[in-house]
Amino acid sequence: MKYGIIGTGAIGGYYGAKLARAGHDVHFLLHTDYDHVLSSGLRIDSCDGDFRLERVCAYASSADMPQCDIVLVGLKSVNNRLLPDLLRPVLHSRTLVVLIQNGIGLEADLQAAMPGVWLAAGLAFICSAKVGPGHIAHQCYGNINIGNYSCPDASLVDALIADLKDAGVGAAAVEYDEARWRKAVWNMPFNGLTVALDTRTDRLLECPSTLVLVKEMMMEVVGAARALGVSGVTEAFADKMIRNTMAMTPYSPSMKLDYDNHRPMEIDYLYTRPIAEARRVGFDMPRLSMLEAALRFKELAH
Repeated sequence: MKYGIIGTGAIGGYYGAKLARAGHDVHFLLHTDYDHVLSSGLRIDSCDGDFRLERVCAYASSADMPQCDIVLVGLKSVNNRLLPDLLRPVLHSRTLVVLIQNGIGLEADLQAAMPGVWLAAGLAFICSAKVGPGHIAHQCYGNINIGNYSCPDASLVDALIADLKDAGVGAAAVEYDEARWRKAVWNMPFNGLTVALDTRTDRLLECPSTLVLVKEMMMEVVGAARALGVSGVTEAFADKMIRNTMAMTPYSPSMKLDYDNHRPMEIDYLYTRPIAEARRVGFDMPRLSMLEAALRFKELAH
């Protein structure tokens, strides 16, 4: 299997590097880090053991990349308008494109822009950040679930999962809608609240008032999923996410890092789209709608 990585940052860089380290054929698209990675490789500082890829198949343009069997997209969703042009050179008729991105509606929008492309969702449960050119810090967790959206060949999803496991990554196939909304249970409270309150995940859960608020927001996501007919997104799962977050390393989610570094925040797919999808079937998310408004204000004022 030949792999393409579109967006070699905290997520794409980590999973791509794990696959390459295990001997898989991996080709990395880079932007600002291209020269550094070409000369110095990729460095992964990981709770599971540090490693460096000395030689990386690095490209500054996807037009120079080979056609790939599986493409992992690690771009931030604010750049998804670029995806059709980035993806076309690396696709053949049976390529599986996996969007390892946060939010609701990502695959539907890309499918509309690129009819016929085989798509899946990658739901990464990982604390990872890019801390320098070609340098990724993996703090904890790291499993990834794959939800098939439109790929008619299930063996491709199975092959991806097998390769990830071979690379030391926990991976499993999951039902698409359930997987996207389960990820939203964590993403929607923690990403936005860490920005709005200028804090980290651990501090939100140490304060009794914000712990209650996190749970209330999670239950809005659970309610939205139920209203949309998605099963398996439950209060018990929300409680599990809170326990897991209490146990993990104090963490600034991706939206907080984007805000602190004056980058656009992924508000559209993380908040606007799921709130609109829920409202379409008559379910309101008042706390998360207020959080979305606060994030819009902060982005304009930043």
